[in-house]
Amino acid sequence: MGIATQYDTDFYGWIQEQAALIKAGRLDAVDLENLLEEVECMGRSEENALESRLELLFAHLLKWIYQPEYRGRSWVNTIKEQRRKIPKHLQRNPGLKNKLDEIMRSAYEDARAAATDETGLPEQTFPKQCPWMSSEALNQDFWPD
Repeated sequence: MGIATQYDTDFYGWIQEQAALIKAGRLDAVDLENLLEEVECMGRSEENALESRLELLFAHLLKWIYQPEYRGRSWVNTIKEQRRKIPKHLQRNPGLKNKLDEIMRSAYEDARAAATDETGLPEQTFPKQCPWMSSEALNQDFWPD
């Protein structure tokens, strides 16, 4: 079974083989094309995880402001959890800090759409631009009214 074929049919086995080849210093035998693709994918995955957490935080903050009658423990817990996890994610992936503004813009666009879907309120109800700086949004003591 060739390396590329194993990559397509037994990903776990391929990973183990690539790791063994690298450990043995047999870099000439490493499947560089697929390995590079996987490394790039890992980076995108970390970026997507941050964006997803920010989207969830922003959607709940929007709902917090525009549907105060529905505020409850679940929303509080979701907001607090994201505020704990996002800084940890950035600490483990400091390279993402350079892209934070861009990721926040994208996350807010999706959060605005999610808040529209979840509340039934018109999209125009919510600000077009993210109304919070990261320091506010991630502050455990910040609860917008």
